[in-house]
Amino acid sequence: MILAAVSISTDGTYPITSGKVVGLTIGLLIINSILNTFKTRQLAYFTCSFMFINLGATLLIIILLLATTPRSDMHSVSYLFGADGLINGTGGWNDGVSFLLGLLSVQWTLTGYDCTAHISEELRRAAYAAPAAIMIAYAGTAIFGWILSIVLVLCSGSFTDLPGPSGSAFLTIMVLRLGYRTSIALWVFVCMTAFFIAQTGMQAVSRAIYAFSRDHVLPDREFFAHITHSTQTPLRAVWLTAVLSVLPALLYLASAVAGNAVFALSAMSLDLSYVIPIILRRIFHSHPEVMFKPGPYYMGDGWLGAFANVWCTVWTIFICVVFSLPTELPVTATNMNYAAPVTLGLLIVTGLWYVLSAHRHYHGPPSGDGNGLDMGHNVLEKANNAVKFEEP
Repeated sequence: MILAAVSISTDGTYPITSGKVVGLTIGLLIINSILNTFKTRQLAYFTCSFMFINLGATLLIIILLLATTPRSDMHSVSYLFGADGLINGTGGWNDGVSFLLGLLSVQWTLTGYDCTAHISEELRRAAYAAPAAIMIAYAGTAIFGWILSIVLVLCSGSFTDLPGPSGSAFLTIMVLRLGYRTSIALWVFVCMTAFFIAQTGMQAVSRAIYAFSRDHVLPDREFFAHITHSTQTPLRAVWLTAVLSVLPALLYLASAVAGNAVFALSAMSLDLSYVIPIILRRIFHSHPEVMFKPGPYYMGDGWLGAFANVWCTVWTIFICVVFSLPTELPVTATNMNYAAPVTLGLLIVTGLWYVLSAHRHYHGPPSGDGNGLDMGHNVLEKANNAVKFEEP
């Protein structure tokens, strides 16, 4: 996004290479890592600021695009919601598959809505706050994203001019309607929004690594479960997250196909990880060793809860199949989608790791109320002694 603005400002004369993209990515990851070394209270201020920047920039762009686009230049309703606007650029897939591939950008946006759950140990009244935050974020993203998408298509002009020399259709539409200076000024806030998304994502992943280390999922002897006294945050987990985040970028430098496979893998793995506990919850609902205690946000054991569980499971499996499809036909070595075999390989490796070793020392996360399985020690007390995050 930053390099797209540079390309626009130089009239396309600035060459954007893979090396520059990877270098900028690593630089931004380092900044994200430094920010994640701050205390939780300070990170909360960043998150609140991001919320206002995100919503404010989105509303402002919507209003300005509608105000500056002549009515005669706006597309018709049939173009927006009908067959007139269905442009198949897959090179071989039928219109139905082309439509499904168009949903991937939406699924990418919604993936990661569980970030609040990963930092729930740092929240007051987490049983109430975490589900509420997830629902508000999900609903807000869906509503504002839907409206913004409609406005962008409405004001997009000729499809043949997109994505333009910058490679960003979004920025090209803004420049077309708002002019160069206004578009770049607003684009700064769009880039800030993306930056804060990476910031919260890194925060969530580092907390997940901390929890895996604390619960003996990782063979690190709780090294990454260490809490730095000065910040009361898991700094070792933060910097491990930074290093692991750099690796896909370096892989992209070597092979764009391999890099894209890893990025698709991340979305598929996250989505599948969401439904695994849901499926297990339904399968082992009446198992005598399962001591399930519903929280305050619970849809019940009736038809509503069952319908929600089945629907999200079916949708997740379906969208993972779409994630695995090649986006162009005919399929070649350069446009092949390797997400499915890479994901399958990851599942096999992690499954073998659990069977051969991890099952001996990993018995699940500690119970929030101490009523979980008795593993010979008070896991709740151990978890509380291991970390006492500063409440925001």
